[in-house]
Formats: sequence, structure tokens, C-alpha cells
Amino acid sequence: MDKKGKWGDSCGKSDKKGKFHMVKQIIIYIMLFFGAAIQGLSMSLFLFPHNIPSGGGAGLAILLNHFFHLPLGFALWISNAVFLIFALNYFGFTWTIKTILSVATTSLTVSYMTDNLFLTHVHIVLDLLLGSIFYGIGVGTLIRVGSSSGGMVIPSLMIARIRNWNPGAVMFWINLCIFLLTSVVIDYKIILFAIICQFVSTRVIDYIYVLEVPTIPSLFLSWRKK
Repeated sequence: MDKKGKWGDSCGKSDKKGKFHMVKQIIIYIMLFFGAAIQGLSMSLFLFPHNIPSGGGAGLAILLNHFFHLPLGFALWISNAVFLIFALNYFGFTWTIKTILSVATTSLTVSYMTDNLFLTHVHIVLDLLLGSIFYGIGVGTLIRVGSSSGGMVIPSLMIARIRNWNPGAVMFWINLCIFLLTSVVIDYKIILFAIICQFVSTRVIDYIYVLEVPTIPSLFLSWRKK
């Protein structure tokens, strides 16, 4: 009886762990698609109409759109695709797949919104602030679920690992070079707007990164108590 009871208890515990893991993975991917979609909305509705790059990848997409008249969503995907090929060797399968899903969702959102929705723009400063906040929410959510927004994050991490440099510094200089090129080609004011966007969005990202959220087991237990 004792052996059977212990066996039954262990099976019950393993079943609960399996359910918790499955629910956790479902929530992670829901949040991944949510974060990527919010990121795409911030770009297509608030930032891209003013040619404001939210980062290096977005800056490359704006340049591709300017020179080759490529749709912004497709240009965003191209600016990420090359780096994603190398990411598999450096960061592993799971991280790369999550980032591919993130980039694909963001690109599709940008493509759909730019083609099907027109938003009346009150003022560029308002769009800049709203776009930066929503962009920070999107990227912060992606980081929390073990993904990334793609773009210059990938080459920055690769260079930092090879050279043993600070990845934040590498990312800053890569993005700054792209912002400078974008401002020279399109409008000199872009670099100022891009820096403001980086400042506001990174504050939002930091806030979401340290934000304490209830774990899946605690949510489950609180629901059971009700």
C-alpha cells in the first residue's frame, strides 16, 4: 500500500509539473506574440511615418524603403534575416526560433498596419513619445520571455562575445552609425528623434525587465483557493 501510495503521489506531482510547464510555455508564446505586435504597432503608427528609427534594424529598414522603395515590413524582415542565420550558431535553437517568431510577427504587423490603417498625426513629439513608450513595452516583453527584437541586438552580442566587449556599448555605436547615416540621407533631425526614442524606450524596457509578476504556480493556487 505504501509503495503504491508513494508511486501515486510521485505520478501526481509529475503530472502537475507537466501541466504547469505546458501552461507556462503557452503564456510565454502568447506574451511573445503580444510584445512583437506592440512593437510593430509602435513602428507603423507612430515612428515610421516620421522616418524615426527605433533602433539599428529599423534604421536599415527605413533606408531600404528610401533607396529601393521596399515595403517597410519586408525591409524590416530583410534587415534581420542575415543576422538570424548566424544567430543559430551563437545563441542556440530556442532563442533563435523565438527571435524569428518575434521578427516575423513585427514585420507582418508593420506591413498590415501601413497598408490598411491611416492614423491622423497630431504632432511629431506626441507620436515620438507614444511610439517610444509602446516600443519599450513591446521589446521589454520580448526580453522577459527569452526572445529579442532582432535588429542590431544580434551582431552586437556576437561582436561583444568575440571581442569580449560590453554588448551595450557595441549596440550603442552600431545604432549611432545607422542613425547618422539615416539623418544624412533623409533628415538631420532624425538623429535627435532617434536618441530621444532610445532614451524613453530603454527606460520602459528597464522597468518591465525588473517588474515582478506572479508565477504560474502562484496564479494557479490563488485561483484554486477561490
